[in-house]
Amino acid sequence: MTRPEAKKRVEQLAQEIRDHDVRYYAHDHPTISDAAYDRLLRELIELEERYPDLRAADSPTLRVGGALRAAFQKVPHVRPMLSLDSLMSSDEVREFDARVRKALGTDEGLFAEAITYVAEPKFDGLSIELVYEDGVLARASTRGSGELGEDVSENVRTIRAVPLRLADDGPAAGRRGVLSVRGEALMPLPAFEALNASLISAGEEPFANARNAAAGAVRQLDPSITASRKLDFYAYDIMSGGGVIATQKEMLEALGGWGFHVEKNVKRCAGIEQAIAFHAELGGMRDALRYEIDGVVFKLDRRDWQEALGMRSRSVRWAVAFKFPPRVEVTKVLDIVVQVGRTGKLTPVALLQPVDVSGVTVSRATLHNQDEIDRKDVRIGDTVRVRRAGDVIPEVVEVMKDRRPRGTAPFELPRKCPACGGQVERAGAYHLCTNGLSCPAQLERHTTHFVSRGAMDIVGLGDRTVRQLLDKKLVRDLADIYRLTAIDLSGLEGFAEKSIENLMAAIESSKRPRLDRFLFALGIEHVGETVARLLANQFGAVDPLFEADLEDLQRIKGIGPEVAQSVFDFFRSARNRRVLARLKTAGVKPLHERRSKAPQTFAGETMVFTGTLDNMPRPEAQRRAEQAGATITASVSKKVTLVVAGPGAGSKLGEAGRLGIRVIDEAAFLKRLGDS
Repeated sequence: MTRPEAKKRVEQLAQEIRDHDVRYYAHDHPTISDAAYDRLLRELIELEERYPDLRAADSPTLRVGGALRAAFQKVPHVRPMLSLDSLMSSDEVREFDARVRKALGTDEGLFAEAITYVAEPKFDGLSIELVYEDGVLARASTRGSGELGEDVSENVRTIRAVPLRLADDGPAAGRRGVLSVRGEALMPLPAFEALNASLISAGEEPFANARNAAAGAVRQLDPSITASRKLDFYAYDIMSGGGVIATQKEMLEALGGWGFHVEKNVKRCAGIEQAIAFHAELGGMRDALRYEIDGVVFKLDRRDWQEALGMRSRSVRWAVAFKFPPRVEVTKVLDIVVQVGRTGKLTPVALLQPVDVSGVTVSRATLHNQDEIDRKDVRIGDTVRVRRAGDVIPEVVEVMKDRRPRGTAPFELPRKCPACGGQVERAGAYHLCTNGLSCPAQLERHTTHFVSRGAMDIVGLGDRTVRQLLDKKLVRDLADIYRLTAIDLSGLEGFAEKSIENLMAAIESSKRPRLDRFLFALGIEHVGETVARLLANQFGAVDPLFEADLEDLQRIKGIGPEVAQSVFDFFRSARNRRVLARLKTAGVKPLHERRSKAPQTFAGETMVFTGTLDNMPRPEAQRRAEQAGATITASVSKKVTLVVAGPGAGSKLGEAGRLGIRVIDEAAFLKRLGDS
C-alpha cells in the first residue's frame, strides 16, 4: 500500500469507527459486532504504526491507552463545576419549587403549569468536564475543587463513549470555538461485577462499589489500565459554548446529536408534582438499571430562567437532587469502639457483622453521641437495622429488641480518653478529651487536616506518612512540619531520594498560602472554608485576629456567637499562639490581597462574565475585577452595569442587549485593568 493509499484508508477507517461509536452509545443501535469493530480498530492501529505521521489528534486508536504518566496536573475549568442541594422528602422538593416561583416572580394561580422541569437520573459516578476546541476533544478534567480539576485527558480518551470529534447531527454552532461539556464517568454494573470477580480470583481486594471503581480507573497513571476497565460516560450539561439552546431538553438532544451517550430515562415534567411522580417511578426501576443512581435531578427546563436564578457559592439555584430513600439491612453489633476526632470529640462507632447495603459492604456505623446511643438503646450483641444515610454514611436506624441476647449492658462513653488517658468532659451532646494536641489522636487528625488539599495542600503528606512522623516524634505540632529535613524523611518507610525531594519541595511551596486557606487549615472549630474567607476579608492578616474581641467577630456578617467564641478562644490560647509564632519563624507567611492594592479601575461596577476567556480562567478574571473594585454577580439583571463577553457567550449576552447593558470583550477588560 502506497502512502497516499494509506492516508485515504486511515481517514476512512477513523470515520467509520467514529460512526459506529455514535450508533452504539448515542443511539443504542450498533450495526456491527464487537469482533468486526475490533478488526477495524486493529487495521487502523497497524496503519498508524507503519505511518506514524498519519495518526490524527482525534484518532480512535487513542482509546487504547498510551505511556505512563508521572502525575495529574491541575487545570482550571471553563466554568465552575458546582454541586447540587440534596433533598430527601417531597415536601422539601415543593419548598424548592416555591422558592423558584418566588425568585422568578411568577403568580401561583396563573403560572401553575408554566414552570416546566426536566427530571434526570442522578448518576453515582465521577463528574468530568470535557473541553472541545472546534469540535475536537482538547482536555478532560475531574471536578476537583469545582474551580480546578485534575487533567485526566489521556485516560478519558480511552472511554469509547467519549467522542474524540463531535458528530455532525448536533447544532453546527457547537462545533465552533470552545465547548465545555459536563458528564459522569461510570462503570456499568456488569463490568464492575466482572472486575471484582477477577480481583478476588487474583487474591486482591475488591472495590466497595462501582463509583470507587470508576474513580480509580479514571485516575490511573497508566491509561492502558483505564482502557481495560470498560467505563461508560453520560453527558448531561453544556457549561459553556454550544450556541443558543433554549431548553434543558433541547440541550440533551444536542448532546446526543454530537455523539454523546445521553440517558434515555429523562422526562419533561409540567410542574413539580409530575417530577415527584417520576422520582417514584424511576426509584422502582433502580435495581433494573445497568448503572448506579442515587436519586433524580430536577432542573428548570428554560435555560434563560436557569441563568436568571444563577448560583450560590457552591450550588445552583435552579436545580436540586431528590435522593432515594436509603436502603436498610439487618446485621449484628459485634462491638462499640470510640474514636477521638480532631477537636477532641469522642464518637462511638458500632463494629458490625459485614452486610451489603446498596451494593456496599458495611462493617462500621456511626452512633453519633451518648444521647443517640441512649435514645436507640444500642448495645453490643444487638441485632440492628442499618442504612447508608443519603446512600453514603452508614448509621444504625433501630435496634430489634425482640432479638436482644440475655445479659447485654447499656453502653457508656468512657471518662478517660481511649487515645491518651486524658480527662473527658461533657459539653452539650458531646464528650470531649481535654488534653488538646497532647492527645496523639487529636494531633494526628489535626495534622492530617492541616496538610490536606483545600488547606495547605502539601502533596506527599498523606495519612500514613503523618502517622509515621508522629510515631517517630518528628512532629509534635504543626510548625514541626516546616523543620523536617531530608535526613528525617529518609528514616520513613516508602521514602527514597526522589520522594524525599518532592515532599521537601511541596513543604517549601506551601509557605505562601492564601490567608483564608491557612485559617481553614488551622482546624479552628466551626471554621470552614466560608468562615475562613470572611475572616480573611475582614482582618487581612493573622496578627489582627490575636487582638479581635467577641464584638469585633460578631459584627462580621455571617458569623454568629458560637463561631465567634470558637475563633476568640483559639487565638487567645497560649499554646496556639506559640505554634503560630513558630510557623511564622519557619517562614510560613499567608497572603491576602486587599482591593486597595490594585487601581480601582472598576470601582462601582456590577459585572457579569459570560463565554470563554483566552488569556486567563474566568475565576481569575473575576478575582482581578474584584480587586479593581467591581462587584461580581452570576446573572444579568437591571443592577448589572457591565458584561464581559467572550466566545460562546449565550443567553446572558442576549439579556444584556435587551436591558441595554454595556458589553465589552476580553481585550477591553484587560486594557481597563492595565494589562497589555
